[in-house]
Amino acid sequence: MSYLNFKSKYDKFPMKKIYNHHAFHGYDEIKQELQSKITENCILVFDYYPGVNEDEAMNLVTSLNPNRVIETINIFKDGQTITEQLKYYLTDDRTFGKMYFGDFIDFIDEAKLEETKQSILNNQGLTIVCGVGASLVTEGDIYVYFDMARWEIQLRYRKGMPNYKANNENEEILKKNKRGYFIEWRIADKHKERNFNKFDYVVDTNKANDPKMISGDTFRYSLDELSKTPFRTVPYFDPGIWGGQWMKEVCNLDKNEINYAWSFDGVPEENSILFDYDDVVFELPAMDLVLYKPKQLLGEQVYARFGAEYPIRFDFLDTIEGQNLSLQVHPLTEYIRKNYGMAYTQDESYYILDATEDACVYLGLKEGINPNEMIDDLREAQKGNIIFDAEKYINKFPAKKHDHFLIPAGTCHCSGAGAMVLEISATPYIFTYKLWDWGRVGLDGKPRPINVEHGKNVIQWNRTTGWLKENLVNATYPVTEEGNNCEIEHTGLHELEFIETRRYTIKDTSYHKTNGTVNQLNLIDGIEAIVESPTNAFEPFVVHYAETFIIPASIEEYTIRPYGESKNKEIKVIKAYVRNPKC
Repeated sequence: MSYLNFKSKYDKFPMKKIYNHHAFHGYDEIKQELQSKITENCILVFDYYPGVNEDEAMNLVTSLNPNRVIETINIFKDGQTITEQLKYYLTDDRTFGKMYFGDFIDFIDEAKLEETKQSILNNQGLTIVCGVGASLVTEGDIYVYFDMARWEIQLRYRKGMPNYKANNENEEILKKNKRGYFIEWRIADKHKERNFNKFDYVVDTNKANDPKMISGDTFRYSLDELSKTPFRTVPYFDPGIWGGQWMKEVCNLDKNEINYAWSFDGVPEENSILFDYDDVVFELPAMDLVLYKPKQLLGEQVYARFGAEYPIRFDFLDTIEGQNLSLQVHPLTEYIRKNYGMAYTQDESYYILDATEDACVYLGLKEGINPNEMIDDLREAQKGNIIFDAEKYINKFPAKKHDHFLIPAGTCHCSGAGAMVLEISATPYIFTYKLWDWGRVGLDGKPRPINVEHGKNVIQWNRTTGWLKENLVNATYPVTEEGNNCEIEHTGLHELEFIETRRYTIKDTSYHKTNGTVNQLNLIDGIEAIVESPTNAFEPFVVHYAETFIIPASIEEYTIRPYGESKNKEIKVIKAYVRNPKC
């Protein structure tokens, strides 16, 4: 079945070209560059993000013929002690932990650390200090940081890689991801952020045995350049029990995969960014940009409100020729703060990019239902005693292309089969309480986590049919923006949510201002568009159908117009940004 009347131009590997800067490709080039900098009695520091293949990196270490090698894994506490120390944060839940706000030093044997520091005071020859947190021993004479993206780490978990200092190779993926999300990645990002300006070199370790290295100056210059231009993150795609077939065609994916359920495209907390240095493609976590240039990217007001966190998330949920998502609800802000240590919750919305004739969205509660009866039925369904009658309790709305369903936290919801959803929401994606999963198991053959007991604590029982129709289903109205003649509509989100979304129907040039806040957009109709600077502050930037792109706050003003095969035709974009709380 075909979903497009044109050939897709969706770019799965968008990259920013950096001129007049060089990357070293492969261990031989990296070794030669480092050898050229090594001096007498030199201390070389290799600092790793958790997930870096330490055995592979050790091949580089030994090739440099050091007089001494110090591996930081030996100064960390043993794995069992660390896991016990983290017991409160790991919890017994398969999915949800508690946010850890500590540091690497919390898990290091301080006596061993001090002994190691003393041992290198009178260093002789070449000493290499390598491993996670290596710069806690010394920043040395040459400081090399080995970086890695979260998605690659998650793929390695699936292949059997344990969490750092944990003997959990065979533990289920949900628990590995939980330990990474709530603990390891938070600590590692904090450690990395402190050292950005100290890096002499940065190594991309995302592809096995195919490292690339840039200088610290190139690393910082590249991120600075990206903070002043439109850009895209590198999307990733994953199958799921409910997945569909739409993304295979539209996003140019492997036709042999069983399905693609979801994609992250425009989630800096999870996605990567690519830089092109004379055809050497270098990958970094997009969080590096958020952490290094937060004010330029986010804007002063968003930074003041959220800190160095990117608060907007765009992702795809594909149920075309697939199945219903799980019936679910997201925690309220107070609940997520008390239980998990998060500052804000997962308010969201479903923007319908495409739909079959029978597509639907389950949203909110029917009038006059009995909450206790619904919870009892969900519990019985979880035990396998009954099939939960979703349509007895939950509204089922027909869904068509360009509908927008708003889903503030506490609202029961799910996409039905036959919908291609652009989910526009706040960032903390992991906090989904599944209430009913239609009696399925996951692709791994295991029952997916059901969270009725959490869910009953946050469901807003007053969000019933009448209120939903007035507030959450296509709550669209026209708006005007100074200097813009195109059709502009407010499509959401609800006043309980901090994100504003606007849809622009563009036939010629449309004019936009960031107003001091990051803008995130998607080309929701049309083959391609071009983003330009009225003052030539950045190079023209071309986007294609269904691609998400980010406009840093520092840009201030930009234009969008139909381009290429869409020239002289109508296009549509949807824009999301954080509302000014003063308004």
